[in-house]
Amino acid sequence: MRPAGPGGSPPAFKPPRDTKTLALKGGALVAIAVVSALLWWLIRHEPEKAPVADTPAQSGQFQYTLIEGPQVTTDCASKSYGDTKDFFTQTPCTRLSRALYTTETGGQKALVSVVLVTMPGEVTATQLKALTDKDGTGNVSDLVRDGTFKGQGAPKISGQDAAYDSHVTGPEVAIVLAGFYNKHKDKPVLERIATDALRLSGDLRR
Repeated sequence: MRPAGPGGSPPAFKPPRDTKTLALKGGALVAIAVVSALLWWLIRHEPEKAPVADTPAQSGQFQYTLIEGPQVTTDCASKSYGDTKDFFTQTPCTRLSRALYTTETGGQKALVSVVLVTMPGEVTATQLKALTDKDGTGNVSDLVRDGTFKGQGAPKISGQDAAYDSHVTGPEVAIVLAGFYNKHKDKPVLERIATDALRLSGDLRR
């Protein structure tokens, strides 16, 4: 039986303090404060990340410098000649992109025309490639032939001394013509350049 308090009334009941619970709560608060301080320190002292380098362009046997274009149109007929022009009159393309590049090998400079033609479908693309692969059937005009590029000493790259290659992928036909400056002749090397330059057609999709 509890003794009476002042005035004869029983003393107010005071629940015992749960020191264990208070200690746990206090410890948790301290831990949170320590973690927060550590995170803040890490944020303030995080080393700067090195800039990510751009992905290099796909490499090949030769290196090229763009000197004209890309010139883009949807009128392939007006940018072609011979039987190829007639073909486009009957079967219009959906897009044409043309560009000129230069490359050097063995101390000799070559001019390279890269053309990417997009046809309505794979069948007409295959027909176009088969046509331009033949001699005497014309072609898509390169930017020298149609007068767009007026660089001094630029060789004609649509004649017998030029090298030619083509490739079809789905509805797209890539056509390359290459020729040396200063009337230099080395057809095997030119043919290697023309084949290697087909990869540049990927840049003409942009």
